[in-house]
Amino acid sequence: MATVTSKTLARIAAATSSTTLYTVPASTTAVVTNIVVTNSAGSAATFTLTLNSVDIFTTTAIAANSTAMFDLKQVLTTTKIIAGLASAITVKFHVSGVEIV
Repeated sequence: MATVTSKTLARIAAATSSTTLYTVPASTTAVVTNIVVTNSAGSAATFTLTLNSVDIFTTTAIAANSTAMFDLKQVLTTTKIIAGLASAITVKFHVSGVEIV
């Protein structure tokens, strides 16, 4: 029987170049359920997030001192990645989901 574990898949400050935020471990399937993006700067920024090399947010604007929340259900299989970047390091990503082993 499969074991399902809810967990934080990524919680990280963005880099200004594409960076791997999470890689699905061997013999595991991950389901991304929520993404929270924050910008703690006094000016607007942009961010890009990809799931397995597919852009789900491309140069998306986020206002100064704000938070954006997204609910979704996206399945990623073994070795697939979540990657992201932003125009400023004041942008932070929090990705939640479940791992199924």
